[in-house]
Amino acid sequence: MSDLGLRTDAAGHARAEVVYDGAGAAPMQDDGARAASPAPAAAPAAGAAAADGLGCHAGKDELRRAAAAAGQSETLARYAADYPVGPHDQPQSMCPAFGSLRVGLRMRRTATVLSGSACCVYGLTFTSHFYGARRTVGYVPFSSETLVTGKLFEDIREAVFKLADPEKVDAVVVTNLCVPTASGVPLRLLPKEIDGVRIIGIDVPGFGVPTHAEAKDVLAGAMLKYARSEVEHGPVQAPRTGRSQRPTVTLVGEMFPADPVGIGMMLEPLGLAAGPAVPTREWRELYAALDCAAVAAIHPFYAATFREFEAAGRRIVGSAPVGLDGTADWLDAIGAACGVAHAAVDAAKARILPAIKAALARSPIAGRVTLSGYEGSELLVGRLLVESGADLRYVGTACARSAWSDADRAWLEAKGVRVQFRASLEQDLAAMEEFNPDLAVGTTPVVQKAKERAIPALYFTNLISARPLMGPAGAGSLAQVINAALASKPRFDAMRSFFAGVGTGHAAGIWQDAPKDRPEFRDRHRKQLAAKAKQRKAEEMG
Repeated sequence: MSDLGLRTDAAGHARAEVVYDGAGAAPMQDDGARAASPAPAAAPAAGAAAADGLGCHAGKDELRRAAAAAGQSETLARYAADYPVGPHDQPQSMCPAFGSLRVGLRMRRTATVLSGSACCVYGLTFTSHFYGARRTVGYVPFSSETLVTGKLFEDIREAVFKLADPEKVDAVVVTNLCVPTASGVPLRLLPKEIDGVRIIGIDVPGFGVPTHAEAKDVLAGAMLKYARSEVEHGPVQAPRTGRSQRPTVTLVGEMFPADPVGIGMMLEPLGLAAGPAVPTREWRELYAALDCAAVAAIHPFYAATFREFEAAGRRIVGSAPVGLDGTADWLDAIGAACGVAHAAVDAAKARILPAIKAALARSPIAGRVTLSGYEGSELLVGRLLVESGADLRYVGTACARSAWSDADRAWLEAKGVRVQFRASLEQDLAAMEEFNPDLAVGTTPVVQKAKERAIPALYFTNLISARPLMGPAGAGSLAQVINAALASKPRFDAMRSFFAGVGTGHAAGIWQDAPKDRPEFRDRHRKQLAAKAKQRKAEEMG
């Protein structure tokens, strides 16, 4: 890194230092110049989708071909490497762009603009406000004409200049959804900075980014890359709360608010402090995140973010301080990464591990469980369930396998747990059918299917991942909700018995008389449709 000033710490490790100025220096462009006027007009987008509706419904393969023709091959190749899919195409989940939208909306002094089909933007803004966003989401509408002629880019640029008020915002984030990405709308041609306001343009297509969790990384990585270039050019703004007096460990992943506090308490005996959590809540926290002794990959799917930390010379530590074994291993790894003496690490473990062991013993979980989700923390929750005594048979995660989750995977598999990366809904449901659990923890359709079978179930995102997981607080946090759900089995059995015989399938609903199934009608309609399809094919060939 050009101007960070490599220094050697007490352990002999070379560290790149972030230089802060006292009052907070104004950000500069990569070339050190401010953008004072709009950039030249962009050329029409090459390979643009013929129409908005066609672009939305053409299918992923067609959109990928259009994006490649429009000059987006490099972006798609990077996403394919960072977020590999398989064995199937990708998991079934909400629009991936929700993840990057969420990151931007949670940051102070950050404006967000979406460029995409109106139906997609409506769904994304609805979901963001459902999850508590209290921020306006900007939208640049388009038609087939503005998309194909390049006018859409001009409209986006005009919107960015209107929003780039340094009195109100530090950054403006513009996100291309599927159709603008496939059409090659060139956000890279936007100015990098306008009157001190940073401009971040990203592409988050559903055909290139598999999950909303990984879309968080797209924006977090782009912001961290921008912040790293600012650090290289000179002094930057100090954190709002001031610089830590102790070396810090940056935490990567969205966590329950109590977890960073608990991690900080575990790091204190090592002479370390918990740094910012990435994604951050404010731009200047990105500088503090870079100014760390090590990076904790609490959530392992932040590939672009980790790439920026590695470029800054920071060491990355996988897994997390979850449960007894996880906490002991994590403290050893952090100590090694930060050059902490073994005696200090042993002292920290002697202080924290007995409390975790006691918390696990106070809150045992007895019952067979299957677990699935798309947040990226599923393996960590699985470890905690096993150490709490649960008979965990299956963990499915929508995220890909990663070097930073390998320790968790190996630990779970050694305990006899089947771990499925890039899990599909069908795989999650098959695991529930195979293991017949006392409790199914999963996504909404998994919970729905479980309750149809009178199996107690909990929605992972709202009821499990929104709880502390780290340290003694995490050790006892799951037991209350898990055990309460397990105890509800008799209620499910009673309801199933009470409603036995009530219509399902074709007979569902309220009826004067029980409806009769008439499969011959369905067969007749199928034959008519097949005959029409055969006729159309013959006409096309003739």
